Amino acid sequence: MSPAEDVVTPEEIRIPVEGGELAALYWAADAPAAPLVVLVHGITGNAMAWAPIAAALAGGCEVVAPDLRGRARSAGLPGPYGLSAHAADLTALLERFGADAEGGADATVLVGHSMGGFVTALAAAGSARDLVHGLVLVDGGLPFAVPPAADTDDMLAVFLGPSLERLDLTFPDLPAVRSFWSGHPAVGPWVDHPAVAAFLARDLTGEAPELRSAVVYEAVRVDGADMLRNEAVLEATTDLPVPATLLWATRGMQGQVPGLYDEVRLAGMGLQDAHVTAREVPGTDHWSILWSDQGVQAVTAAVREAAERSR
Repeated sequence: MSPAEDVVTPEEIRIPVEGGELAALYWAADAPAAPLVVLVHGITGNAMAWAPIAAALAGGCEVVAPDLRGRARSAGLPGPYGLSAHAADLTALLERFGADAEGGADATVLVGHSMGGFVTALAAAGSARDLVHGLVLVDGGLPFAVPPAADTDDMLAVFLGPSLERLDLTFPDLPAVRSFWSGHPAVGPWVDHPAVAAFLARDLTGEAPELRSAVVYEAVRVDGADMLRNEAVLEATTDLPVPATLLWATRGMQGQVPGLYDEVRLAGMGLQDAHVTAREVPGTDHWSILWSDQGVQAVTAAVREAAERSR
């Protein structure tokens, strides 16, 4: 079975945070001194987006993937939203799992996809600075190309497309959800993979015939504004306590070329001074970098390198 199809059943856990409990998925390690790997999803995602990568890491690592505040089973957590709130929740999670400056875990590696890359970078540069030993950014975490005068809501609509549009929809049943996502140019080819089907199902709340996404729209608006405009967020990667790896997809959120990053833009970002190493993952888009064989292999290799480097 390929990594994209592999599903290892995780444990549902809860972590106390400001205002309630953060929902998360947990994959155990086989050894007590294994690295702790925390996987942080994107702006309208949830913890199950990481299932193929978590399955590939589980056993050799202790793996935790939270549902961010305002998403999936953390949708009931109150605002205020914003990437600083997510960074604080992430710090609480790290403390819950014993990460500390003296190495309570063998090594602690943060991995963030899309907006999750900005969250992990902000946490590593700030509230979790002494708790992090490695950082992997997956098609996110470095500033996107945003026209200075562009309206934030308009930019989010362009960036997210159907991922944002679904927040206004209701679905009579799971086949209708599948039908909606099957039309997505990047997610569509993956809707029948067990891990991706589980990710799409975790997004839902309500009862048939009125299923809808659990994502809180206000959380997306506030978080999106931070991701696109907040200088503290956009500059977090210039003050990281550890080297970071950026894995970038050739194609974008809708499968388009160029994607969110390209060689020309990255060359002008001063990554060497920031101790960020950028690597293209050929043949992937913004979504399949999490699910395809080449994406899973690239992310897991980068995580293991980060953990090894911290020893």
